Amino acid sequence: MGKVAFVFPGQGSQSVGMGKSLYECSKAAKNIFDKADEVLGRSISKLCFEGPEEDLKQTINTQPAILVTSIAALEALREKIKLTPDFVAGHSLGEYGAYYASGAVDFATAMKLIDKRAREMNAAAEATKGAMTAVIGMDKGSILDVISKIDGMVSVANYNSPAQIVITGEENAVAKANEALKEAGAKRVIPLPVSGGFHSMLMEEASVKFSEILEDCEINDAKIPVYTNVDAEPTTSAIRFKAKMTAQIYSSVLWTQTIEKMVADGVDTIVEIGPGKVLAGLVKKINPALTVLNVYDEETLNSVADVLNN
Repeated sequence: MGKVAFVFPGQGSQSVGMGKSLYECSKAAKNIFDKADEVLGRSISKLCFEGPEEDLKQTINTQPAILVTSIAALEALREKIKLTPDFVAGHSLGEYGAYYASGAVDFATAMKLIDKRAREMNAAAEATKGAMTAVIGMDKGSILDVISKIDGMVSVANYNSPAQIVITGEENAVAKANEALKEAGAKRVIPLPVSGGFHSMLMEEASVKFSEILEDCEINDAKIPVYTNVDAEPTTSAIRFKAKMTAQIYSSVLWTQTIEKMVADGVDTIVEIGPGKVLAGLVKKINPALTVLNVYDEETLNSVADVLNN
């Protein structure tokens, strides 16, 4: 086995019932869920385990719910293995799982940061008319060329894989871009069921307001390099993390570039830690040669622990 990276999922990976089997089988996971309820002052664990789905998919709930489930899965894995990953990363909100795993933030700080981030992004979404669309089967250069000619604010939110790029921005501009991309030969253009134009300049106000909480939060240098979304570069500096946390809210998520750079740095095994299998699917599309593992429930926890212990 070469180098190993742990990665943490973002919004869209949530489902009612997530984390429940981890809570029941792992003392460390149970402790994380219980601490999250205490830190947030509400039962985020009950929302993860029981829903309702309508509440779980609201941004202010989704972000902390996915993060606590991911960290619970990480701690359950740490109970079973002694392996320390060579690198960590996360997709959008998942980056906060990576910050926690790297030692850059403690658990309470991670939860406070993600709660503030979710609230400010939700408020920005309500104050602006934004939209997002997944573009399938069109290369990066062609997409950038098409959207550069659209009147209005439209940009790339996520470079998810070579075959899937998400655009974001003002509702009208995204709608025009959707039509232009279809005409230019995109295989599929899928408007996403989201409440705003996330990872665009519509989130600039959210970024400014989020930055206020950083003054009161202890951010440390990381013990494990974190590949950050805004530049796909391995980072350990606390000062740089603060700047990147703020910029990430309105910047593109460079996921494809992150995985490509990890591979260039010797990674051959990637473990997705948290609900769902979204990142595992994207990673396989970026580089099919990688070994990809998932930890999201008791069964996958045990199977991954067996693989990594051997």
